[in-house]
Formats: sequence, C-alpha cells, structure tokens
Amino acid sequence: MLAVFNKSVAKSPDALQSPNDESAVCALKDGFLSKKFASTHSGSVTINLGDSGILNYSSVRQNPLLPRLFSVVDDIFCLFQGHIENVAHLKQQYGLNKTANEVIIVIEAYRTLRDRGPYPPDQVVRDLHGKFSFIVYDNTSKATFIAADADGSVPFFWGTDSEGHLVLSDEADIVKQGCGKSFAPFPKGCFFTTSGGLRSYEHPLNELKPVPRVDSSGEMCGATFKVDAESKKEGTGMPRVGSAANWSDNY
Repeated sequence: MLAVFNKSVAKSPDALQSPNDESAVCALKDGFLSKKFASTHSGSVTINLGDSGILNYSSVRQNPLLPRLFSVVDDIFCLFQGHIENVAHLKQQYGLNKTANEVIIVIEAYRTLRDRGPYPPDQVVRDLHGKFSFIVYDNTSKATFIAADADGSVPFFWGTDSEGHLVLSDEADIVKQGCGKSFAPFPKGCFFTTSGGLRSYEHPLNELKPVPRVDSSGEMCGATFKVDAESKKEGTGMPRVGSAANWSDNY
C-alpha cells in the first residue's frame, strides 16, 4: 500500500526530513511515486485525491497472516494491513453488522471520533488489539488519521519528499524512491493526525522526541521518535466543542 499526502493535508514532522538530501524527489509530481508503485504491483488500484494526494492499493505478494484491505465509506478512505483480535467486541461497540471486517471497523472508529468523540483519540487506537497499521483519509474534512500497533508488527514506513509531502507505505523501497534518506519506520505505538501531528497512544501524556537516524555510511537519514519520559504534555484533555461539525478540528 502507498499513500502520498500533500503537505497542506498532512505536515510531516520537521525532524523526519534529512537536511541537504539531494536524493529525494517530488513524489506527487506527475504521479511519480504512484506510477512507480503501479509498475511493480500488477492489478493495483490508484485513487487520485486531487490536490490532497494519492492512494495505491494492491493485494499482490501480501502476507496471508497480515492481509491488506481497502475500503471507502461516505468519502472516508482506509488502507489497512494486519488483523484485529477483538473484532466481535468492536463490532458491538460501534454498532456494526456481522459482516464488517477490520477496515470497516477502523473507518467507523474514525467516524465516531470525528462526529461524536466519546473517547480521546489515543483510547480509540488503544482499543484495537492485534497486529496492524492503517491510513485513513477523510475527503470531507481533508484530514488524515494514521497509526501502527504497539509492537510494530506490520512493516510500515514513512518519509518526507523534496517538497515536504508525506509518504507512507508498507514497503521501505518505495518510500526511499520518493524520500531518499528522509525516511524511517513509522513509530510503533503512535498515531498521526492532520490536526495534532504525531503522538503516542500508549503514553498520551508524554511528548515524543526525535532521535536522529544514521545510515551505514554514517550520514543522517531522518529520525525515529521515542517517548520522552521526562516531559509531560499540557492540556491533553479533549476540548469540548459546540457541534459535531467542528469536532474534527480538535481530535
């Protein structure tokens, strides 16, 4: 799977970008990275999100224990890989029918968070038990919601291209082709939103600090992110808002 989001939709952390990296390209220009993905994945599906970016999905060469899923419901797109163990409980929690699978559960979890917000976002992700990574894009609010499980069980990488656009994929090589050295594994136990950036759902009260990555030749190549045990966030409570319409601005 592949997602490239315009920096206006998903601004990547500054520390993820490797300084003076001439190997990065503009992943969105003329659909460059999407075409690269499609050329090596027969039968792949491409979803053009207009100015917001692009999504690619393929079931080719997938791990049967960590299958890839794709769905779109009411202009909410979701790429999912892995499996969720407490599916039955989550179906009941979100009022879904028996045929709902993991990708539908994630979409409904996001929509519930956006529209009604009974829990903070870290609790929504923490309620998903299993091995997973997912990418949600809401075309209505131009918002993203991205997460990986606490153990980093599913291959999942992200990076920043030459224009500052965010690239995500389960394949490190495809991220490298767009981002050069400005790539890293997506932080396990973390989630990213358009409005709130990168946060830990395991330790929601703590800040995340970037740790520089160095490649085999000793050059800087982006950063990983670790929970800073010494720091605490201020005002981490979910703000109350007046209507469902503006709730998504605060998650």
